[in-house]
Amino acid sequence: MKSKVFFTSMRTRALGDGLCGKLSRVMDKAGFAGIDFNRKFAAIKIHFGERGNLAFLRPNFARTVVDKVKALGGKPFLTDCNTLYVGSRKDAIEHIETAWLNGFLPYNVDCPVIIGDGLKGTDEVAVPIEGGIVLKEALIGRAVMDADIIITLNHFKGHEMCGMGGAIKNLGMGCGSRAGKMAQHCDGKVSVEADKCVGCGKCARICAHGAPSIVNRKCVIDENKCLGCGRCIGVCPADAISPSNWNAPDLLDCKMAEYAKAVIQNRPNFHIDIAMDISPNCDCHSENDAPIVPDVGIFASFDPVACDQAAADAVNAADPNRDSALGDRGDCGRDHLSSVCEGTDWTRQLVHAEKVGAGTRDYELVTVG
Repeated sequence: MKSKVFFTSMRTRALGDGLCGKLSRVMDKAGFAGIDFNRKFAAIKIHFGERGNLAFLRPNFARTVVDKVKALGGKPFLTDCNTLYVGSRKDAIEHIETAWLNGFLPYNVDCPVIIGDGLKGTDEVAVPIEGGIVLKEALIGRAVMDADIIITLNHFKGHEMCGMGGAIKNLGMGCGSRAGKMAQHCDGKVSVEADKCVGCGKCARICAHGAPSIVNRKCVIDENKCLGCGRCIGVCPADAISPSNWNAPDLLDCKMAEYAKAVIQNRPNFHIDIAMDISPNCDCHSENDAPIVPDVGIFASFDPVACDQAAADAVNAADPNRDSALGDRGDCGRDHLSSVCEGTDWTRQLVHAEKVGAGTRDYELVTVG
């Protein structure tokens, strides 16, 4: 059975209500008000953008969603989980400060920003994955799982590992705790850059299994004892510890899809893909390249798989921007997303998400003026 995906373009009229008004209308047409928000906690999962990146969604879009949730009696909060890599969002303090820097202040969005997996990325819930094939459980940020309703507000774009970033990636990778991200990305083991290590011993003190030790004032990891929880990454003040073995992209896509299923199963969920400033890479970069195609529009659906499929189809149907990474590649056919990030296949995450029951790739597009 086809899932309905509601779409509106980025075109606006003089003296009209602008893009935020169009977002509000497309949510209304999609049936957003049919969710019972009365006194319910609503997690609005968003990417706040890395410091230096300017392609992330403007806070105005988040405020539109927050206002609608509040009007329906809900208790909204914006959320994301800490990153596995070293950057400006690897702990809750830096993460919130980055969110503020990028405009996600309480005054602007009229709700709190809550980091889903706590101060150091260790506050998590082990969630059994119904229908999981590759994994049996997912490690999800506790605040995300404590919410009654999950809403994703996604900057739809390319991605250097997954081919695209939309609802499935925002749910799967974005809601994983640090250990959850490691479970998706790699076999869980870590390594130490000796030149960076200051020998403070914080890694050894936080590990419950005795994997790190300090030898000659440098950290050494016993891989036989390491369980891949990632806590040492979060506590290291010198950013000297990192994952040592990254998975092949196909396995990553499958795990990410199963994590997405774990987040949405058994509770109301709603998804918005905004395809504008469509950069070739993730907003986790501390920079953003030129958009690969012109702005496309806003997609909304109760089905995250259908929402991503519709957005991907529309992006692939658009003409490339000449002065972009896609334009540099010349004639690349009509699979822009895979072409701009060579070696990726954006369909894998959707095929597997459909297989585990997270949604369907078969959709009906409903255009909203």
